[in-house]
Amino acid sequence: AVTLTHSASPPSLSPLQCTWLSPRRWLNLQEYQSKKLMQESGVAVQRFYVADTASEALEAAKRLNAKEIVLKAQILAGGRGKGVFDSGLKGGVHLTKDPAVVGELANKMLGFNLTTKQTPKEGVKVKTVMVAEALDITRETYFAILMDRSCNGPVMVGSPQGGMDIEEVAASSPELIFKEVIDIFEGVRDDQALRMAANLGFNGPLQRQAADQIKRLYDLFLKVDATQVEVNPLGETPEGQVVCFDAKINFDDNAEFRQKAVFAMDDMTESDPTETEAAKWDLKYIGLDGNIACFVNGAGLAMATCDIIDLHGGKPANFLDLGGGVKERQVYEAFKLLTADPKVEAILVNIFGGIVNCAIIANGITKACRELELKVPLVVRLEGTNVHEAKRILTESGLPITAAENLDDAAKKAVAAIKK
Repeated sequence: AVTLTHSASPPSLSPLQCTWLSPRRWLNLQEYQSKKLMQESGVAVQRFYVADTASEALEAAKRLNAKEIVLKAQILAGGRGKGVFDSGLKGGVHLTKDPAVVGELANKMLGFNLTTKQTPKEGVKVKTVMVAEALDITRETYFAILMDRSCNGPVMVGSPQGGMDIEEVAASSPELIFKEVIDIFEGVRDDQALRMAANLGFNGPLQRQAADQIKRLYDLFLKVDATQVEVNPLGETPEGQVVCFDAKINFDDNAEFRQKAVFAMDDMTESDPTETEAAKWDLKYIGLDGNIACFVNGAGLAMATCDIIDLHGGKPANFLDLGGGVKERQVYEAFKLLTADPKVEAILVNIFGGIVNCAIIANGITKACRELELKVPLVVRLEGTNVHEAKRILTESGLPITAAENLDDAAKKAVAAIKK
C-alpha cells in the first residue's frame, strides 16, 4: 500500500537528532493519488488502475495482465485489510489471480460502507477502488528523505531493516541506521546515492537501480515541497526490481500557493465537517465530548484551558485554536462553529494577546453575539495587546458577557454558569 499523508507525528529517530516541522492541518490524499505523484517523478511503483464501477474494475484487471492482482478499497482510514463492509464482504484488500473475481469483489465494495478500527462506527462509503499488480518481495529496506534543522537542510536516512517500525531499529540496532546529508545546491550526488544503496544491502546491478530510485525520490521531495518522503518498505522483488511499496509524504503548508495541483487533490469527504469548515478560516478545531466551548489563541494555552476546565469539574466541548494573525471575521466564524454544537452550554474565551490585538477579538465577539443571538453564557478573559480598549468595547456593548480576571477565574465562572 502506498499512503500519502500530512502528519505531525513522524518516526522518532532520536539518535539522528532530526527536527520535524509541524503542519497547519492535514492534507488527505488517497493511495492512488500518491502513487500517481510518485509515477510522475519516475519512482517505481506497482502498475495500477483506478475504477469507480465493478465493470471498470474487471476491465482494469484484464488490462493489467498480471500473474496476481490486488484490489484495494480507497478510503483514508487505516486497517482496511481487516475491515468489514456492510455488504457482508470481509476485508478491504484482496488478492486474486482471476480477473473475474476482481469484478465480483468490486461489486461488494463500491457503494458500500467499510468499517475499520479508524473509521466511524457506521464506516465510510467506498466510491473508488484501486486495481494493482501484486508483486512478491524478497527483501525489505527502509529509506527516507527529511528536513533536519541541525543540518540546515534535507538528509537521507536508510536502513537494511525495513518493513517494520524504524523506531525499533533505531533503539535496538542503531548501527543499522545510515544517514547522508544532502547539499541543497548540489542535490543527491551519485556517490551518496550508491553508498546509501550499498548500506541498504543492494548489490550488483540492484545497487545502481536503488541509487537511481533514491535520486528520483529526492526529485519528488523537491518537486512537491515535501518535508518528508518515507518509503517503508523499499523492496526487492524476485525478478530483480527495486520498488517503492509503501510511502508517506509530508508537505510544507507554506508552499500551498505553488502546489495548487497537489492541494487540489485534498480529499475532505471523510473529514469531520466542523473541522473542515474551521480549516477554511485557518482555525484549528477538534471536537470533544464536553459542554463548555473553548475559544483560545495558541495550542498550548488551549490545552491548558481544557485542563483547568476539567480541574474545576467541567468538560471542554472542543479544542479551538485561533492562532496569531486574527481578523474579526475569523472570530465571528469561530463563534458560528461553537454555537452550532448542540452540546455547548457555555463558551469560554481565553485570549493572551501578544501578536493578537484584543480589540479585534472584542469587536468580533460583540458582532457574533448580536448577529448569532447568542443564548448560552459567555465568559471572557482577555490579557495583552490593547486589552483596555477591548474591555471597554465589551463593557459598552451592553451584552451579557461575564468578565474574568485570569484563566482560573474564567474556568470557575464557566463551570458555575452551567450549574445554575
